Amino acid sequence: MKFFNSLKLSLAASIAVLSLGLASTPASATTNVTTTFGVSATVQSTCLISATALAFGTYTGVVDNATSTVSVTCTNTTPYNVSLNAGTASGATVTTRQMTGPSSALLNYALYSNSGMTTNWGNTIGTNTVTGTGNGSSQAITVYGQIPASQYVTPGSYADTITATVTY
Repeated sequence: MKFFNSLKLSLAASIAVLSLGLASTPASATTNVTTTFGVSATVQSTCLISATALAFGTYTGVVDNATSTVSVTCTNTTPYNVSLNAGTASGATVTTRQMTGPSSALLNYALYSNSGMTTNWGNTIGTNTVTGTGNGSSQAITVYGQIPASQYVTPGSYADTITATVTY
């Protein structure tokens, strides 16, 4: 009987091992589900403008020249115009700007867009402004200033304020 019990136990163990090996294992299939989505953005044309002071120094009655720099930063491919107004003196124009001094005395000066000082820089787009096309970086534009000779005005300090505008 021991023999049969041992045989039974051996047979049961063999069947158990076989059934483990033959047992079906769950399939581990991976299922992917996908979707898409759109991505968009709008880039608007933008420009920034800044300028340095234009300081003539001491005027002695002879022609006095000085420069300033207007810096324009516009988005790539954005066309722009830079204009300069007449300033703050009463009666000043873009062709005859005036600094105001002691007792409201006036000292005439002009602003030009070229080094030869022949092209007046004003504020009429298409006529006397400076044009450019943005590239995303700061673009420096020189303003050429000149006080004409033979102005004999009251001694003292003279000043004006010019507004530079970028139109795009």
